Amino acid sequence: MNRFIRPLAMTALAACCGAAFAATDQVPQGQLPRWAVPVSYKLAFKLDPAKQAFSGTTTIKVDLKQAADHLWLDGRDLNVSKVTVTDAHGKVSQGKYVIAAPKEGVARIDFGSTLPAQLLTLTIDYTAPLNQQLQGLYKVSHAGVPYAMTQMEPISARFAFPGFDEPDFKTPYDISLTVPSDLVAVANTRQISETPAGDKWKTVAFEQTRPLPAYLVAFAVGPWDVVKGPDISPSAYRSDVLPLRGIAAQGEGHRIQHVLGETPSIIHTLEDYYGFGYPFGKLDLLAAPDFSAGAMENPGLVTFRDWLLLLDPDSPAKYVRASFNVTAHELAHQWTGDTVTLAWWDDLWLNEAFATWMQQKVTMKVHPEYRADLDRISEAQGAMQNDSLVSARKIRQPITGNGDIETAFDNITYRKGAAVLGMFEGYVGEDVFKQGMRAYIQSHKYGNATVDDLVDAIAVAGKQGDSFKQAFHSFLNQSGVPYVQTRLEQKDGKTILHLSQSRYLPVGSTGDAARVWGIPMCVRYGTADGSKVKCEMFDQATGSMLLDGASHATWVMPNAYARGYYRFSMAKPQWHALTQHVAELSDTEQLAYADGIDAGFRHGELDAGDALTALKPLANASTREVVAAPLNTVAWIYHHEAHTDAQRAKLAAWVSDAYLSRMEQLGYQRKLGEADGDTILRTTLAQAMALDFGIPQVRTALLKQGDAALAKKADGRLDLAAADPDLLGDALSVAVQERGKPALDALIAELPQVTDPATRNSILAGLSAANTPEVANEARDFALTKQVKVGEMAAVLRGGRDTPEARDALWQWFTGHYDQVIARTGSFASGMLPRLVGGGSCSQAEADRLQAYFEPRLKDISGADRGLAQTREQTLLCAALKAKQDPSAMLR
Repeated sequence: MNRFIRPLAMTALAACCGAAFAATDQVPQGQLPRWAVPVSYKLAFKLDPAKQAFSGTTTIKVDLKQAADHLWLDGRDLNVSKVTVTDAHGKVSQGKYVIAAPKEGVARIDFGSTLPAQLLTLTIDYTAPLNQQLQGLYKVSHAGVPYAMTQMEPISARFAFPGFDEPDFKTPYDISLTVPSDLVAVANTRQISETPAGDKWKTVAFEQTRPLPAYLVAFAVGPWDVVKGPDISPSAYRSDVLPLRGIAAQGEGHRIQHVLGETPSIIHTLEDYYGFGYPFGKLDLLAAPDFSAGAMENPGLVTFRDWLLLLDPDSPAKYVRASFNVTAHELAHQWTGDTVTLAWWDDLWLNEAFATWMQQKVTMKVHPEYRADLDRISEAQGAMQNDSLVSARKIRQPITGNGDIETAFDNITYRKGAAVLGMFEGYVGEDVFKQGMRAYIQSHKYGNATVDDLVDAIAVAGKQGDSFKQAFHSFLNQSGVPYVQTRLEQKDGKTILHLSQSRYLPVGSTGDAARVWGIPMCVRYGTADGSKVKCEMFDQATGSMLLDGASHATWVMPNAYARGYYRFSMAKPQWHALTQHVAELSDTEQLAYADGIDAGFRHGELDAGDALTALKPLANASTREVVAAPLNTVAWIYHHEAHTDAQRAKLAAWVSDAYLSRMEQLGYQRKLGEADGDTILRTTLAQAMALDFGIPQVRTALLKQGDAALAKKADGRLDLAAADPDLLGDALSVAVQERGKPALDALIAELPQVTDPATRNSILAGLSAANTPEVANEARDFALTKQVKVGEMAAVLRGGRDTPEARDALWQWFTGHYDQVIARTGSFASGMLPRLVGGGSCSQAEADRLQAYFEPRLKDISGADRGLAQTREQTLLCAALKAKQDPSAMLR
C-alpha cells in the first residue's frame, strides 16, 4: 500500500518545534494521511433529475491532529466555488480547493495560514454533473422519466461530494435533499422533516445516520412508487418494530410485493445467527432503473438491479431464486460490512465473502429446496477456474492503486472467500464458528476490523492455536488452488492413502507449482458395509492417511462432503473405481467429482475420451446441479477440440444421448405447480442443447416459440408472451440465428417500448445471439445508443465469440468503436474491457493482438491491467490445452 507516511525527520521537528505541514507535501498516492480525520458530515444537495447537474454544500467537522496549512481529501469532477474554514473558536476564513490529482480524484484544501491542531469545520459549496456512468450521484431513466440515485462503492462518493472516501473513516452523516416538490426523496435513514424551499421546491431532511464510511451513503430522487411492506416484528435482539418499504420506478411498485414478503424471514434469520438486532432503524429496498452492480448494501436503503425486485407470478424461476439469494446477501451485509466495516480494501473479503457465505446459510434455512449448499460448491469451482491462473488475485490482495480496488470485486473475493469460510467452519464446527462470529461483531460494532480480528475471534471460540491461524492465512495470503495428489497402498493389511500437495496449474501454465496450504481435508472411502469419512489437517508438502476399515478393493473420494477448497487427482484405476461408485456419493460430492474430472482434463492427466466416459453417469442424476455439471467440460471439447463435422456430430450425439430424453420429459412449457428446480433445469438444458451444441430437436422447439414471440399483435407490438417466460431469451436467440436481420430488427424496434426488466433481458439475449458479422454488428451498434441502458450494454457485446471468425468480427467492431464503448463505461467497469472483447479466445495470435491493443491504453482505463493479464493468460492456456488434444480420443 502506498500509504502516506511522514519522514522521520519531519516528525521530530514537528514534535519539538511546532512545525507545520506545508501545502508543498506530496500528493497522496494511496491512503490519505491520518493527521486530518473526519468526525461528522452534513450533506445538503439541490437536485432535479431532469437537469444535467446538481449543487451541493458539504460541511465536515475535521480533527486536525497536527499543525498544518492544508489537508487532503477526495473529490472528482466537482466545481468548487467556495470553501469556508471555521476554527475551534468560531473564527471564519476562506480556504482554497485545489485539484491535485484529477484522474484519481484527490484534492487539497489550503487554509491560507498555518493552523494548530484542533477541531475544524470545513464548508464546501460546489456544483457537479449528474454522472452518466452509474457512479456517485447519477442519472437514469425509466419509461422516459428521469431519476437520480447513488452508487458510492468502492470509490465513487468523491463524484457526489468532497470528503474522505476511504472505508475506515466512519462518521455519522446528516443528509438533506432539496428537490422538486412533486418528487420523492429517500435516503439511508428515516425522513424527519419536509419544508417548502421556494417555488416548486422542497427540502427533505433525514435522521442522522450511524457511523458510516462514505461508500455506504445513499439517497435517491424521482417520482418513485413507495410501497409499504410487512413490518418486521421485534426479536430477541431488537425491541422495536422495523418498518419495511419497497421503492420502485413510477408504475412498478405493485411488483415488489413478493420480495417484501420474503424479507422478514431473512432479517430474523440473520438476527438469530449474529445474536445482534438489525441496527439501522428502517429498511427500504429500491429497484434501480439502471445499475452498475447486482445490488448494493447501503444501510437502510439497499439498491438492486430492477429485475431482482420486480417480480410477477410468471417471472422466470431463475429470477425468483436469484432475487431471494441476492436479497439475503445484501441484508447479511448489514452486519458484515455495514455494522463492522473493513479497515482497508485489501480486506474486502470481510464484506463480500462473509455476505456470500451467510446468504447461503440463510437460503438453506428459509428455502432449503434452493440447494444453496450446491450453489456454494458450484461457485467455488467457478472461482477455481480463475484461481488457477498465475495472474489470479489473492483473497487479501495488496492494494497498489485505485485499479486494484475496482477489480477486487471478483470471484476470488466473493466465491473463493465464501468457500474458504465454509471449509474452516466445517473444521471447527458450526456452533463454534457462530460463537466466533458473534464475538467479532460485538467487538467491532460500528467500527472497522481487519483479518486478524476475525481469525483470532474464530480461533478463540474454537480453542485453536497458531497452526489453525496459519492454515487459515495460507488460503487468504496466497493465490492458487491446492492440488492434492493421492495414491493408494495396501501394506501389512492396512490401507494407506499417500498425499502430496502443490499448486494446481493447467496445461501450458508457466506458474510455480511448489506451494503448501493448511488444508482441512476429509476423505470418503469404501468399506465392506458402505463408506466412512476421515478428516485431518494436511499442512505439509507430503503426508499420508490411514484408512481404518477400508475394504481391500476400496475406492476413495478425496474431498468428502465437497467442503474443501482444493482439487484432487488420482491414477486412472482409482478414477475408474470411483466412477463405479459415483451414485453412492452425495450430491455435493458428485459436484466435486465432476470438477475433479474437469481438473484432470485441463491438467493433462485425462484426455477427452476419459472425461466424457467419467462424466456420462452424472447426466442421470436426480439433482439439477449435478445433471448440468458436465456441460462446461463437454462444451469446451465441442468448441475447441472437435475440428470436423464428424467429430462435432459425435459430440452432439453424446449430448443427445445424455440429455434429450430428460429435455423431452420436462417439455418446453412450465407446468402448473412444478418444482422450480425442474423449471431451471429446463432452461439450462434448452440453452445448452440449442445454443452450445445445436441439437436439432431442441432448436426446432425453441424456434417455434421464437417465431410466435416475434409475431406482431394488432397494436403492432411483438407477442412476447407467446413464449414460455423461462425460455423467452433462448427462443429469441434461436430465432435471431435462424431468421437473421428481420428478427433482429424486430427486437431493436421493440426494446424501447419495453419497461419490464426481465423481458428486456430476454430481448438483449436475442440481440447478443446474432451469428453473422453483419447482423451481429447491427446489434452492437444498437448497444451504443441510449435505447440500451449503460448497465445493459455488456449483455449485447458479450455475444458472438464461439468461433474464431465470430471473435474476429467482434474484435474488428470493438477496436473500431473503442472510444464510444469507453464513453459509456465508468472506471468500475473499465477493468472488464479486455475480457469483454477477448473472452473465449483460444490462440497465440488472439493473445498477442489483445496485448498489443490494450497495453498502450492501460494508463487510461483503471484496473484493466489485471483484466488484460488474466484474459491473455486464459487465452494462452486454452491454446495449450487445444494443442495437446488428440481429437480421436473423444471418438473412443
